[in-house]
Amino acid sequence: MTADATGTAEEAARFHALLAAFEGQPAATAGRGKDAVNEPMIRHWCEAMGDTNPAYSGPDAIAPPTMLQAWTMGGLSGHSDRSSAYDELLALLDGAGFTSVVATDCEQEYLRPLRPGDTITFDAVIESVSPRKTTKLGTGHFVTTRMDVRAGGQPAGTHRFRILKYAPAAGPANEPGSRPKAAARRPRPVVNRDNQGFWDGVRDHRLLIQRCTSCATLRFPWLPGCNTCASPDWDTVEASGAGTVFSYVVMHHPPFPAFDPPYAVALVELAEGVRMISNITGVPYDKVRIGLPVQLEFLRVDDDLELPVFRGSEG
Repeated sequence: MTADATGTAEEAARFHALLAAFEGQPAATAGRGKDAVNEPMIRHWCEAMGDTNPAYSGPDAIAPPTMLQAWTMGGLSGHSDRSSAYDELLALLDGAGFTSVVATDCEQEYLRPLRPGDTITFDAVIESVSPRKTTKLGTGHFVTTRMDVRAGGQPAGTHRFRILKYAPAAGPANEPGSRPKAAARRPRPVVNRDNQGFWDGVRDHRLLIQRCTSCATLRFPWLPGCNTCASPDWDTVEASGAGTVFSYVVMHHPPFPAFDPPYAVALVELAEGVRMISNITGVPYDKVRIGLPVQLEFLRVDDDLELPVFRGSEG
């Protein structure tokens, strides 16, 4: 039986039945972390994230809980314990035309702290494969794997990771005499009750940083509570707009609607000490460098969207 990304609803249902047969099958068995939990990796993580929580250093240090997946990653050489079932599932999706992939979200549950010296083992299972879904990227199936992580043989946490395997949406080709097709619309940021104040500030051309009113720690991105003292109380300070490029990547591939590669995406360290991800304007992508001074500006993307970006200067 064959199926493709343009089949009928009945064909889609039959194809989903083939995919659903993989649910419950192992994605990895008796996996083992390539390194024990260790202080250098914790230090690198905390420096990259700007996390100065004292719990992550010293003789009684624990690893940041959100590092859970880091200890299970296979690196460039991969893991030898990955099951054939997961590869077969992805091959089936590829064969049906769902050849593109994007990670969509993850969920983690922490059962115990991880400490330097802990040896990490894990098993992973294909937890679910969704019916066919249509998204702005295209039509495809969401695949969720669940990884159960152990430290020293004892349960330490659970990591669910979800990807979308999809066939990219194709806009209609322009015919002679027709209007040029509209440019792709840039993705909208997710605005919720935890970050509404930030976007209200952007609307007024102000870059607002949260400040804990209990311990005065600044934090970005916006969170419902302080990750230093756990206080839920906060106010805001307005960023001066000055910053430097702390790190950056140049995006070449894959192409994404509304973006024209190559372009630079940077982790900018603000003068106030917090960091945020943003585009760099004013200089070519190949002139962006770590330490490059940048200044806040606001980019009008379209009638409904304005974003904070940072302008660099070659001089």
